Amino acid sequence: MNIHEYQAKAILAEYGAPVPRGKPAFSVEEALAAAEELGGPVWVVKAQIHAGGRGKAGGVKVCRSLDEVRAAAAEILGKTLVTKQTGAAGKVVRRLYVEDGSDIASELYLSALVDRGSSKVAFIASTEGGMDIEEVAAKTPEKIFTITIDPAAGFSPYAGRAVAAALGLKGDLFKQCAKLIGQLYRAFTEKDMSLLEINPLVITRDEALVCLDAKMNFDDNALYRHPEIAELFDPDEEDPRELEARKYDLSYISLDGDIGCMVNGAGLAMATMDIIKLYGAEPANFLDVGGGATVEKVTAAFKIITSDPKVKGILVNIFGGIMRCDIIADGVVTAVKDVGLKVPLVVRLEGTNVEKGKEIIASSGLNIIPADDLGDAARKIVAAVKEA
Repeated sequence: MNIHEYQAKAILAEYGAPVPRGKPAFSVEEALAAAEELGGPVWVVKAQIHAGGRGKAGGVKVCRSLDEVRAAAAEILGKTLVTKQTGAAGKVVRRLYVEDGSDIASELYLSALVDRGSSKVAFIASTEGGMDIEEVAAKTPEKIFTITIDPAAGFSPYAGRAVAAALGLKGDLFKQCAKLIGQLYRAFTEKDMSLLEINPLVITRDEALVCLDAKMNFDDNALYRHPEIAELFDPDEEDPRELEARKYDLSYISLDGDIGCMVNGAGLAMATMDIIKLYGAEPANFLDVGGGATVEKVTAAFKIITSDPKVKGILVNIFGGIMRCDIIADGVVTAVKDVGLKVPLVVRLEGTNVEKGKEIIASSGLNIIPADDLGDAARKIVAAVKEA
C-alpha cells in the first residue's frame, strides 16, 4: 500500500526524523490558510499523487507571497499530472501539501527496502540526490552505496556511520546522518514497510539534514497490525479495477498490453504473461484467481478483465489442483452470458475435473476457443487478436 508524501512525513516526524513544517490542503482556501499559519516567507505548494516526477510535470511550485500560493494552488488542484510513473493517462490532483521552503545547499539520495536476496533490510545512498536512482545506477553505478542490516541482529550504529561516510559527510552532518539512519530503520521495521525513499535528502545552507521528500510503501499482508496505516489508504489513487478485485480477494494488476489473462497461481500467471510476449503480444493484466475460487469470484474476475477498454482478447489458463476446472468453466460461461463476449476468448484447462470443465465449455453454445496446452493457447489468442 502506498501513501501520500505528507502522510509519510508525519510518520517520519513521529520517529524524530527532520522534515520541514507543512500542512495538507484539499482546496485553494485551505492552502492559503496553511501558508498563513506557516508564516513564510517562502512556501512550496506540492501536488499529492502516488507518483514521482511531480516537479517536472508542473506539480511543485515555489511561492514567495500569499498571492503566489493562491495562484499555485488554483493551478495545481484538479490538474492531471502526467509523469513517467503515471502512464499516459496521468493522475488527477485532489490533495495539496503546503510546506515551508528550504534553503538547499546540496541534495542526496537515501532509501531503505527489503532485500529479498539476503533477507535483510538494505539502505541505499547516493550523492546524486534529486535524480532517478535507476538513471544513476545505469550511468554512474559507482556513486551508489548499499549496506544491509540483518533484522535478527537489529540496528547497529555502525550502519549509520557507514552511510554517512559513503555520502562524504563530515562533522555535525556526519552525526546527523548516523542518527537519521537509526530513526529510519526503526520506522521501516516497526511499520512493516517494503520501501522508504527520501529523494532528495537535502543539506541546507545552515548545515542541517532535512528529508525534503518521502515515499513509503507498506506490506499489505501486515496492515492488520497497523490500523493507523490502513486508514491512510486513498482509493482515488488506485485503479478502479484493482479496487474491485480486492472485494473478491483477487490478485489483479493492470498492465499496458491488450490480451487479458485469467490464471490460477502467481507462477502460472507469470509464465502465461511470458508466453504471450514470446508470441509477439503484450498482457493487459496480471490476474490470479487463487486456488479456492468460486463461480462468483471467477465471474467477477472475467467482468474486471472485460471492463478494460484496452483488452482485445482474453486468455483463461487454469491448472486445476485445488481449483477444479469445472468451477472455472461454470464461472466463465456465467460471466460471458452476463456481460457478453465482444473479443476473442481462448480457454485452456488442465487438471482436476478437466473433462467436465471442457464439456461445460463445449456445450455452452458460446464462441469460446479451446486450447490443448499453454503454447497452443498463446498462439491462438495472439492470432485471434491480430485477425480481429
